[in-house]
Amino acid sequence: MKIYQQEISDGLDATILANNIIACESVAVVSDSSDRNLDNLINKIKAEANPDQIDLFYIKSILVSTGWNKNDDVFSPAETWAARNTPEDKQFNFMHDENDIIGHITGSYIVDKNGNKVEAEEAPEEFDIVAEAVLYNSWTNPENRERMQKIISEIKEGKWFVSMECLFAGFDYAITDAEGNNKILARDEESSFLTKHLRAYGGTGEYQGYKIGRSLRQISFSGKGLVAKPANPRSVILNASKAFDQQTVLQDLKQGDVDMSNENLLEQQIADLKSELASAKEALEASQAKESEEALAALEQVVAEKEEALASLRGEITAANEKIAELEETLSAQAKDMEEKMEELRKMQKEKKMATRKAALLDLGLEDSEAEETVASYEEFDDTTFDAIITAMKYMDKKKAVVKEEEVKAEEAPAEAEEVEQVEEVAAEEAEAEEVTEELFEGVDSTEATLVDASDETEELEATRASVAEWLEKNVLSK
Repeated sequence: MKIYQQEISDGLDATILANNIIACESVAVVSDSSDRNLDNLINKIKAEANPDQIDLFYIKSILVSTGWNKNDDVFSPAETWAARNTPEDKQFNFMHDENDIIGHITGSYIVDKNGNKVEAEEAPEEFDIVAEAVLYNSWTNPENRERMQKIISEIKEGKWFVSMECLFAGFDYAITDAEGNNKILARDEESSFLTKHLRAYGGTGEYQGYKIGRSLRQISFSGKGLVAKPANPRSVILNASKAFDQQTVLQDLKQGDVDMSNENLLEQQIADLKSELASAKEALEASQAKESEEALAALEQVVAEKEEALASLRGEITAANEKIAELEETLSAQAKDMEEKMEELRKMQKEKKMATRKAALLDLGLEDSEAEETVASYEEFDDTTFDAIITAMKYMDKKKAVVKEEEVKAEEAPAEAEEVEQVEEVAAEEAEAEEVTEELFEGVDSTEATLVDASDETEELEATRASVAEWLEKNVLSK
């Protein structure tokens, strides 16, 4: 058997290794007590194999029952069913002393709680294993012979019980709560701290309000003993010729040469069995009712959890919607603020553009009011168009300057001509004075200023203006 570290720490390793064999004691009931001599008893009560042996005393007994016994060892239906054929050919000893063999087991079979033989291939929920056995009735030693006759006589009187012996390779923990609900907890490294609480290893059999038993695994029944005190009240010695039930046991115990002084004891044992059966029925009904209540409670719990989850989800959705509304409000405020800032920026850019355009017009010589009016009239034009207009206006101003310069020259030309005339007059006078002849002037060219025709220049200026207007019309104003 595997020993876990926690069990080693609890000092149980040697105890567990030395305690993989158990003996469960139970009531031994006399066989068919109506037979008053050994010969008739042998003829009536026989083992199924090797019958009619005069030196054998034939008996049957319930070897083991599924469930808890008084030692807090638990025989689960699955493990007990798997071991149902292992009792055959095993020893029958006295008081679990393997050095005091008084017979052997010859066979075994399964019965239900009503004593009916079970032929099923799968384990019932509850059942007993009935073991057939023989006691050795013939002894050469007078003391042994007398002792066996006394034992057989006391078996008939109901003074002896049978006790099962078995080997097992491991165990789990059977847990029962205050309401009687049972559960099997696997024994492993994590749960092994419970071992020290088992009665088999010196514990109280309880832990934090739970009853704890040892659920045996990989069982092999190794024999049975004849004992004075049982651990399984159902392990009685039966009449081989009758099915086991409470009424049959009661009849067997009250027939023939049974010592009536033991009647009260036997009746008490039967009453205990009836009480146990009634308690089992009540426990079953209570368990079924509790299972229904637990199922309903579990369903209600699931519904409550779903409703809680739904409420939580709705709360999350509400919170999300509130968050969305808050974000939308924030975004709206930010958009409005951005629009205001953009409007302010556009206004500033417009003011800057108007100021720049006004400065350009002032540079061209426009008066302040004229520049304001012109900027306003050109407000819808983009910068490229406005720059083209400024360029055109500069060109026109340049042309005006040229025309004006020519006009000034034209105005100065008559004065120059008059000066030349005066010079010529002086020269003539000087010539007369010197009595110069006209022949002296025959090779001299007269100087005469070239006058500018103002009407021609005006026409040229008007043509230029018309050209600029046409250009503006085509390239600026038409866009």
